Amino acid sequence: MSDTAYQGRRLGEAFKIFVSMLNEEDLIIYMGLAGSMATAGIWTLITWLIERDYIDVLVSTGANVSEDVYAGLGYPYGKGSPCVDDELLLKLKIDRFYDVYADEYLYREMERLLKEFIIDLPSEHIYSSAEFMYLLGARLDRLGIDSIARSAYKRRTPIFVPAIVDSGYGIAAFLAYYEKKKRIIIDQFKDFEQMISISERGKDTGVIYIGGGVPKDLIQLVAVARTLIEERKGVEEVRPHKYAIQLTTDLPQWGGLSGATLEEAVSWGKVRATGSSMVHVDATIGLPILVAGIKEIDLKRVKKDLSFIFESVERYAEKM
Repeated sequence: MSDTAYQGRRLGEAFKIFVSMLNEEDLIIYMGLAGSMATAGIWTLITWLIERDYIDVLVSTGANVSEDVYAGLGYPYGKGSPCVDDELLLKLKIDRFYDVYADEYLYREMERLLKEFIIDLPSEHIYSSAEFMYLLGARLDRLGIDSIARSAYKRRTPIFVPAIVDSGYGIAAFLAYYEKKKRIIIDQFKDFEQMISISERGKDTGVIYIGGGVPKDLIQLVAVARTLIEERKGVEEVRPHKYAIQLTTDLPQWGGLSGATLEEAVSWGKVRATGSSMVHVDATIGLPILVAGIKEIDLKRVKKDLSFIFESVERYAEKM
């Protein structure tokens, strides 16, 4: 595909960049995951990447690491149509994600599971979202529920969820407080501090963006923070991400982050001028092709030990 043209060539270039990332030993790979990928079944590709240590850090929307739990519970996502009477779906308690359907009552069961987890969490600790997701992974592993969080827990791979309340987690947390007066604190500034400290465990960083949104922007800011750290050491050196891949359907002319080009990110010191590829493609098409290509070459990658992120909550994991 890299010898064709247009977005096919871009996807081929993205594959080559991904391979370069995997072959570079002293490199931390971040993945930003936005959109409604879990409902489309793409969460199984993310677990595959985590289980083979092809990504070191996942930064996700709340939906993508909760709606996979719905599927892991054995609840089906139905194949539907966007050409439907949505008022009828409302009466039938069927939730629509474009052409995918979910059962509202089963969705509430997923939120109930998350609520019970929150109720059981110790209140005295101020969590990062990575610590929160690690303990959720421990709970889901004990229950035998396949999910991104479970795979990440088993591989000690951090998952950051920078807008976690904007999802089923927000509803679950509200219900935990409404029913039991249980409240936990997730410190999003702690998230950022931990993400930066992870970046310092490698010489360079590489990024893979599925969609854009908050996950993309936060990972981009990690590069800015590393530059500021160098400046405070008296070193005038820009520290952009060495490699960058993005699969998106958004366009740059509207000014939004999801469509902002990787070339634009060069001006901020977030991405290098070389070693990047932005592919305008539906991620349900592009990501399976990328993963299939990586699977064919079967690269082995040394696991990056980032378990220091979980040291302060490890004692809670067995109780989950």
